[in-house]
Parts: sequence; structure tokens; C-alpha cells
Amino acid sequence: MIKKLVVVFIALIAIQSYGQEGTASPYSFYGIGNLKFKGTVENRSMGGLSFYTDSIHVNLRNPASYSGDNVNVIPFNGESRPVKFSVGGSYSSTDLKNDSGSDKASSTTFNYLALSVPVGRFGFGFGLLPYTSVGYKLESLNEDDDIENRFKGEGGLNKAFLGIGYQIAKGLTIGIDFQYNFGNIQNSTVEYQYDGGVPIQYQSRENNRSDLSGLNMNLGIAYKTMLNEKLEFVSGFTFMPESSLSSKNQRSFSTITTNGTTGQEFEVNTINTDLEAIGLQETDLILPSKFSIGAGIGKPRSWFVGAEYESQKTSDFFNELYSSNVTTYEDGSRVSLGGFFIPQYNSFSNYLKRVVYRAGMRFEKTGLNINNESIKEFGISFGVGLPVGSYFSNANLGLEIGKRGTTNNNLIQENFINFQLSLSLNDRWFQKRKYD
Repeated sequence: MIKKLVVVFIALIAIQSYGQEGTASPYSFYGIGNLKFKGTVENRSMGGLSFYTDSIHVNLRNPASYSGDNVNVIPFNGESRPVKFSVGGSYSSTDLKNDSGSDKASSTTFNYLALSVPVGRFGFGFGLLPYTSVGYKLESLNEDDDIENRFKGEGGLNKAFLGIGYQIAKGLTIGIDFQYNFGNIQNSTVEYQYDGGVPIQYQSRENNRSDLSGLNMNLGIAYKTMLNEKLEFVSGFTFMPESSLSSKNQRSFSTITTNGTTGQEFEVNTINTDLEAIGLQETDLILPSKFSIGAGIGKPRSWFVGAEYESQKTSDFFNELYSSNVTTYEDGSRVSLGGFFIPQYNSFSNYLKRVVYRAGMRFEKTGLNINNESIKEFGISFGVGLPVGSYFSNANLGLEIGKRGTTNNNLIQENFINFQLSLSLNDRWFQKRKYD
């Protein structure tokens, strides 16, 4: 087990050192950024299906998956079920375009680190993951007034969770996650003024920072049963109640000069804004409630197909500091279709027959509305689960191709390709040894 953990932490360090920006999307300008957490690589490779549970993969979206035998488990020679350990990261390449031009952007990010420990009818899970991400650089030019605005933002919201699950009966489990959200968002706006096409010596910059923290929970139910000797029915339901985050805010205005060659900014002086006087030093940010429900059928250890629907009350999102005249929030939703196929899970002569082949697609309404245009996403995904080592550990590779947004009303359309990698490691910790 120690050797496996060493491999995981080496991979984690490599992922984090490769790049720190979690997103390069202009749409992360709004609210608290783009939602980063969309499940494990296994989930995302099936169009985002998150209700399927088994004994060898961590499921981070439904806490009911921590407990029970998960029914029809791949046997471990009659010994205890394995502790599940998973870490994942991704790389995204995006083509941006609107009516006036196009650009390219890319980002690399750590996605999650999690551990699931089954103990009899109970099970426990805990981990860490980035939940939302902010990362943008935008420009807006007003030629009539000789003014150019440059916007920059970074940061995001992280989530640490601790959950427990319990097996009520064979095939029926429930669970709850307690989640602590924390992070910060920093953004700045520089107003460049020109005189006859030449920038003036001193420019002004507005700086904002919000430090976020708060608790919420996620409830889950999972149920599976055999319909006959070969077909299995699998279903799941999750619900996250509405909660609020505390946002401690800072704002300042700086006079700056800019190096014309490198674009580096130098502060001349800075004035802090008294946000307490206007009631914005500490605000509450509403995280809306959401639920998901999914079901599917398959042959255990062979194939599975399913569908899932998720709805979020994004229209309830609110924070005074992030209000905008052109931006509103509406209820969001997601529909996912997907599944997997294993040619022969116990083949000893042909490695490719033990590989898990996954595919799916998703249709998503993000809940963001800009200039009366709903921002939507579509993605089609593929993936493989490659067996490594013993105890059914595996490396998972995923690919998603899709688009977000539109070019209508001078908005931006993003055409993206996401590459995902995870290690899902299993070992037995709680077993009685025959020899000391």
C-alpha cells in the first residue's frame, strides 16, 4: 500500500506543478467562477453519470456509495472489501471566438484527492477538491472615448468533505457528506485612457478580493437489484440543500504606470475603500440547492447504460458584491447519457479484454444568463479504464469534446477539448493476517 501511495503523491505533485490556473474561460468572470467539480474521470467519461457505484471506484457525488457491498462486487477471494483511493487531474484546450475575432487558451488543474473506507455496513469517505475556478483576462475598447478596460481574475472555491454511508438492506444504502468550502477570488479592472492614440502616463486600477468560507451538506441514496439472472437495475438520488457562504471583502483603488514593452504594472499609490460604511465588508453568498436522479440497467462486470437528470436552483444565487446589470441567474439543469463495456473482466490471456471502455454525452444549462442569452454547454466524452497492479486498481483516461456559450449578442463561444487522468487504487487494510 505504501508504494501505491507514493505513486499517487508523485502524480499529484506533477499535476499541480504543471499548471496552477484552474480555468481559462471568460465565463468565470461571473459569480464565483466556473464549476470545476463534475465527478471523477470515470463519471465524466460517461457523460457525467454519477449514480453508478461499485466496489473498486470512488464515487464523490453520492455519499451512499461509501457503504455496503454495492451488490455483485468483484470477489476478493472471500476477504475484506478494499479501501479505495483516487486522485485525478485534467488539461483543457479551448478555442474562443466571437463576431470580432478568435483566440486560444489552455489550463491544467488538480481535480480531486479522495479516500473511501468500508467498515461492515458502514463506510466513510473524505477528500479535497477544487469546486469552482476563476481565471480570465478580458479587454473592452471604447474608441469614441479613447478608453480601454482590462479585466483580470483568479482564484476559486475549494471543498473539503467528510462523509458516512450506511447499508440499510441488501442493495440499498444511504449517506451524507459534510462539506467545508473555502477559498478566495481576486479580480482587478484597469482603465487605460489614451490621448490621440497614446496612453497617458498614469492609469487607474480597481482591486477586489473576497475570502469565502462556509459549510453545506449533500445527501444520497443508492439502490441496485438483479432483475433476472443477468440484468441488474441501478439507481441513485442526491440532494444538496441551500446554504450560504461568508464573503469577507476588500476593495482598493490604485494609480499605476505600465511598462509599454512588457505590460508590467507599477503601483504609484493605493487607497483602500471603506466597505464597512456601505455594508459590503462582509456579505452572504447563497449557494443554491440542487438534486439529481438517475437510473440504468446492465450486466454486472460486463456492460451498463443509464441516464441522469440534475437540477439546480441557480436563480437563487446572490451576492451584492457580484451584482451586474447585464447578468442574471436562472435555474440550471443537466441531462447525461452514458455507459461502459468490459469485454471479459477476468481474462488472463488478453489485457485489452479487461479494459473498461466508456462513452457518454451531456446537455447542460449552466444557469448563467448574459444579455438575455442562456449560457449552455454540450459535451461528448470517451474514456478507458486500464487495469494496473493487483486488487483491481486502474488508471483512467478520459477525453471530452464540447462547446460552451454562443456568439449571439457579442458573447463568446468556447470550443473545448478536455483530457483527464486519474489513478484509482485499491488495497485491503482491515484483514486478519495468518502469519505475523
